[in-house]
Amino acid sequence: MSKPADLGSLKIGSYILLPVSDQPTGAACKIVEYDTSKPGKHGSAKARIVGVGIFDGQKRPHVGPVSMQVHVPLIDKRTAQIISIIGETVQIMDSETFATIDVTMIDDEVQGKLENGQNVEYWDVMGMTKIMRIRN
Repeated sequence: MSKPADLGSLKIGSYILLPVSDQPTGAACKIVEYDTSKPGKHGSAKARIVGVGIFDGQKRPHVGPVSMQVHVPLIDKRTAQIISIIGETVQIMDSETFATIDVTMIDDEVQGKLENGQNVEYWDVMGMTKIMRIRN
């Protein structure tokens, strides 16, 4: 799920769906570089952004007019408790709904630091789930 926004209203640290050839809706990316140019004689102001994918870590450049409509992903940030760790798969239980979820995508920051019984924050973005940080 996403919502529309103007390209000119975004800033560094915002999230955006940037087009990718194999995904019809685009990949959720965090904006790490943002630059605008002034309107010229023959056109409107342009925004140049570079986004880093939340799930794959790839840099994706994008250029467009600041009035261009882009999609911003709706990020569902939730807390859960780790039930078990089996190889690369971590099974977590949501703290509110008590649903169990198998997660294979883990942020590099917490990779190798996870233990059974820990509380973690996970993000659900566009049907994909990733453990982002350890909660105390």
